[in-house]
Amino acid sequence: MTLHAYAKRSLLIGAATMALASPAWAQTQEESQAQATNEATEANQGDVIIVTATKRASTVQDVPFSINAQTQEDIQRANANTIEDISRNVAGLTVQNLGPGQSQVSVRGVSAGQIVRDQPGVKEQVGVYLDESVVSLSLFTPDFDLFDLNRVETLRGPQGTLFGSGSVGGTLRYITNQPKLGRTEGTVEANLNHVHDGELGGHLKGAINVPLGETLAARAVAYYTKYAGFVDAIGPAAGKDVNDGKRVGGRLALLWQPIEELKITPRVVYQKVTADGFNREEFYNFYENQFTDPSNPGGPGKRTQYLKLREKFKDKTLLADLTASYDFGGVELTSITSYINRDILVSRDASALTGSVGLTFSSFPDGASGDIDPDVALLPSNLRDTTDLKQWTQEIRLASTGSGPFQWVVGGFYSHVDRKYSQRLPTPGFDVLATQQAIDSLCLIGVPVFCDTFGDPITAEQAYNGFGPDSPYNADLPYIIKQKAIFGEASYDFGQFKLTGGLRYYDFKETRDFVSGGVFSNVDTRLNDRTKSDGFSPRAIVTWEPNNNLSLNVQASKGFRLGGVNDPLNIPLCTGGPTGVFATTFGGNPLYDDETLWNYEAGVKYSKRGITFNAAAFYTDIKNLQVTADAGDCSSRVVFNVDKAHTMGIEAEIAASPIPGLDLSLAGSLIQSEFDSTLLSSDESFVVAGIRKGNRLPTVPKFQMAATATYGSRFNDNADWYVSGSFQHVGNRITQPGDQEPGAGNFGNMTFYDPETGDFGTGADFDFTDRLKLPAYNLVNLSAGIEWDSGLEVVAYVNNLLDTNAKLSFDRERGGRARLGYNIGQPRTIGMTVRYKFASEPVVAAAPPPPPPPPPPPPATQTCSDGSVILATDMCPPPPPPPPPPPPPPEPERG
Repeated sequence: MTLHAYAKRSLLIGAATMALASPAWAQTQEESQAQATNEATEANQGDVIIVTATKRASTVQDVPFSINAQTQEDIQRANANTIEDISRNVAGLTVQNLGPGQSQVSVRGVSAGQIVRDQPGVKEQVGVYLDESVVSLSLFTPDFDLFDLNRVETLRGPQGTLFGSGSVGGTLRYITNQPKLGRTEGTVEANLNHVHDGELGGHLKGAINVPLGETLAARAVAYYTKYAGFVDAIGPAAGKDVNDGKRVGGRLALLWQPIEELKITPRVVYQKVTADGFNREEFYNFYENQFTDPSNPGGPGKRTQYLKLREKFKDKTLLADLTASYDFGGVELTSITSYINRDILVSRDASALTGSVGLTFSSFPDGASGDIDPDVALLPSNLRDTTDLKQWTQEIRLASTGSGPFQWVVGGFYSHVDRKYSQRLPTPGFDVLATQQAIDSLCLIGVPVFCDTFGDPITAEQAYNGFGPDSPYNADLPYIIKQKAIFGEASYDFGQFKLTGGLRYYDFKETRDFVSGGVFSNVDTRLNDRTKSDGFSPRAIVTWEPNNNLSLNVQASKGFRLGGVNDPLNIPLCTGGPTGVFATTFGGNPLYDDETLWNYEAGVKYSKRGITFNAAAFYTDIKNLQVTADAGDCSSRVVFNVDKAHTMGIEAEIAASPIPGLDLSLAGSLIQSEFDSTLLSSDESFVVAGIRKGNRLPTVPKFQMAATATYGSRFNDNADWYVSGSFQHVGNRITQPGDQEPGAGNFGNMTFYDPETGDFGTGADFDFTDRLKLPAYNLVNLSAGIEWDSGLEVVAYVNNLLDTNAKLSFDRERGGRARLGYNIGQPRTIGMTVRYKFASEPVVAAAPPPPPPPPPPPPATQTCSDGSVILATDMCPPPPPPPPPPPPPPEPERG
């Protein structure tokens, strides 16, 4: 707890010093110092947090750039279960929720639009790490459980020097608690919660650290979470709370320290996340809309969706890594080897997509199209996206560890990514009703891939291109991505001034195949598509520290995001036909280049007398911004490079303890992010996907803030109590750049099919533009708890007290012609958590027995005047009296 933080802060330095002398921790010497000091901070209710954002242990206040660190206590107080929960309390950090395990992270407004699940080649803009292992994967960044973390670090601005590609906007680091020698400790935690308009959820988690001898220790973590569903479904697959799910997993880490200088930490992490549906709320569905039900123009409605098939998400993640370090005395050598194996399934109800395309085929202006049975729109259709990822990474570095004015780190990095992505659209009965008829129609209207050399339609078997029947779309995309880099960073402290400079050289190669088949595809067989790049990523920082409480820094730094290969356009689905401006614009962009940016910022950090204030102003100049554009009813997404864009803004965080027991904090960011150039179509007749100079970059709110207050005091002789409240505001956003264009919500003639009457066709144009901007939302969270000195804690909480239905992103299928809706946040949740922490006293090696006392010296003596030798403490005998004088001689006689 943070009770009496102001009164106890003076104890922190001494406690931290003792912690650094405590039993050894895992990982590197720098991380050992960080975790030991943070434990001392928590034990003594201080406010100093140690991080390793520069690969060295230093306080948040001493890091020469903008950083936020959320400690384990912060995470527990916020009742946070995901990185999205954390993001609302961190200035400049934004997480776009696209469903379980499908979140996009952005920092400081550097964002290029929604990356959807079928864009495996798009790289991330924020690097995500679990301790020293990189775990980023564009859309599918693992949604790791936050239990038994030491802290979560958010490094703002490009971190390309030390963290490489994917850190163009910033870096996010989950830092776990590490094994400790000579100590048994642990935590058990149980939770039960209820979601408004939903069901019960909860979790059970445990962590334990045990010594296995004088040089070996293990730390094990296990957890199970039941996610409460809150979205209902109507239609043939109707049900209540269809988006429930669970997360189960654990970590096992060992520390072997045979000598003081050497630490070896092998670890295994496993996690499986499953969800039975998605947090999607629909207001238009191909089967449920104002055309099929005029009495219900709002579609399925609040927290409701239409399903013909149940949906599923699965993500199995296995991470094995080995961190080894050796301290040579002033210099530490560190090696990090990691392996990740992930299997991901996104199974969606694509009946509306397939049905709307079937109706498009049946409306082709030629005789053959009349053979397509409109009942094809009734077929249940399941779109299955699968990802199989195997990734090896190796980093090795040397770093100074002393306290001198010159500090440095140099290293090398290598990664090998083998990613196999595939799509299938199993639709039983599609071949009988539509496949050959669609091929005939497509050939007749001039789609060349469906005609043979004589101009006649090909067969269904040829159209499938080796894939199985009754699946109108299939694709396999295997990737091999290799990256090499060398990096270095150094700083010199001149006293009040400190200079920091860094540089990274990277070399990147990507090879990809693309094979597709089915009447919704281009029947492509593209092998060995290649792209490569190399370059430098520098950073320079100047820090002025006039006193121990205040520092100011200015910096210039460069970040980069690797380019890639675009998928071909699904021409058969495009209303405009195989040619024309739309097809040539979106289909004539086979490659996209590296994205780079220069970040310029100035920051201030102040901490004194219970007040901490950190703020920064920044400007980023972006070149070749990789923007994802939705190719309308072609049901394709294409990445374009935008010549120029920028973000600029301010971010600030302040914390204060004005009186003992009261802690206040405020964090906020104000960001302007815009395109600085316009992207035109191939004939310059229209602006592509809203990429117009002056338009906003997507997914990022202009204003975001969070305020938190906690008060507590002694409850009785053996317990503390506290109450905490927070207010979070997230400003309005857009999901894709084109959503801000006038008339962007007019999707043309909306397609529909009434399952009850069989009526189908297209309706009058409807303009949903006013629904495309995601409205701002506010969240109020409250909690209260009692913490006993024995380690037991009981917390009651309410998250989203006002039951805000937060719109997190806009969801559309086939450019809006099949489905329109939102991904939404969790309703009001009431819960209780019981937590118990225990720890033994550190085991200290028995001291050797003291040496036997030296023999007592011989007693001191003295020699008396009579020549006798006696003890110095005795008295010499008195000298004998002098002899009597001799008698006088007789007087002579007188003669």
